[in-house]
Amino acid sequence: MKEMTSGKPAGILFSFAVPIILGSLFQQLYSMIDTVIVGRTIGVEAIAALGSTSYISNLIIGFMSGLTNGFAIITARHFGAGDHVRMRRSVAGTIILGFAVSAVFTLLSLALLRPFLRILNTPEEIFETAYSYISVILTFMTAAMLYNMSAGVLRAVGDSLTPLIFLIISSVINIGLDILFITKLDMGVRGAAYATVISQAISFVMCCVYIVIRFPYLIPRKEEMRVTLGELASLMSMGLSLALMFSIVEIGSLILQRAINDFGTDTIAAHTAARKISSVLMLPYSAFGSACATYCSQNLGAGKPERVGKGIKSAVVMCWIWSAAAVAVSYLFAPDLIGWIAGTDETFIVDLASKYMRVNTPFYFILAVLIVMRSSLQGLGRKVIPVASSVIEMIGKAAAAFAAAPALGYFGVMISEPVVWFFMTILLVAGYAADRELVKMTFVRDSRE
Repeated sequence: MKEMTSGKPAGILFSFAVPIILGSLFQQLYSMIDTVIVGRTIGVEAIAALGSTSYISNLIIGFMSGLTNGFAIITARHFGAGDHVRMRRSVAGTIILGFAVSAVFTLLSLALLRPFLRILNTPEEIFETAYSYISVILTFMTAAMLYNMSAGVLRAVGDSLTPLIFLIISSVINIGLDILFITKLDMGVRGAAYATVISQAISFVMCCVYIVIRFPYLIPRKEEMRVTLGELASLMSMGLSLALMFSIVEIGSLILQRAINDFGTDTIAAHTAARKISSVLMLPYSAFGSACATYCSQNLGAGKPERVGKGIKSAVVMCWIWSAAAVAVSYLFAPDLIGWIAGTDETFIVDLASKYMRVNTPFYFILAVLIVMRSSLQGLGRKVIPVASSVIEMIGKAAAAFAAAPALGYFGVMISEPVVWFFMTILLVAGYAADRELVKMTFVRDSRE
């Protein structure tokens, strides 16, 4: 348990974010291992199949993750205020809403999956392989929701280390299952999907056992499970704010994937490999964003809004330091990394993916400000501007798919995200500056430090 309402913000945010970074790294690791094993044992077309469906799973599971993270912000606020009864009631509401929403999304996503893949213009030669993989992921999406829900509750009370430990364990299990299912049992890409969902379920079980043993005060009592409609509405409002933010972004990515699919299997494989590496390089931004959301929510609940601004500034500076490292990695090691991920030395794939990385990474300095500010605003209960910025991202990616990609080819895809990040950040900064209370939080010094 870690209260984030006292002490130096930079140190608190760093110690909170590092386990999230490492945890996310292991999540990316077993996704990357899926790609490596699939590429080396099945082939480039299988990599393209995984890549062509990644935005679908990101859309659905990202929505669920955003929902549970939004619920956790409410839990963190009650924890910061020292109100354990309302904290447990928020946990009860999280459980009720999480199961209900995941059940609905499972049924809808499976019913609409084949038409969706057709709309995305998934190449015929990888269509059935893509369907085989993503259908397993979506059937068992509740496993991902359960882990995100339990990890979110732990992070709400300041424990970001334990979810990391469980992710490391499940990542090792995932790699072992990949090898068993794909290379020994010859299950193909479905084996990679089953390995992923089984490892997610194991992570959830470990989190539950840990909460029962270490944090029993988080477990709702029988009478606290009778959550009021008002409490559910409050949770759903915050949860939907984050979920819509994530899903709107992914809808834009889906539209963009439609344009990428038009360029053929090799381009899809190159884009998939580049995005795997980019996802790893972007991890610190989402981790510091998550840390800021919890930090801001706890301090707001504790009646210490004057600490908010200093924390936001510290997080941005630390993310900028990482951005410099990401640019260096991209320009020095991109071809080697791409070749390893894709399991091929084919010049077209390696060169195209390397170019994508080198175009994108210099703009990570803007992305850092974007993610930290957007997450902080969510933690402070400001929902409109973050969602509006996500709408801008969706529109920008749609413009890239329907205008830039046809006119400029794959280069239009490469530059789409940096351009979108720029305009989204302008909106967030302008919205922040227009909110006098937020400006006061940023520039009023904390006299207790």
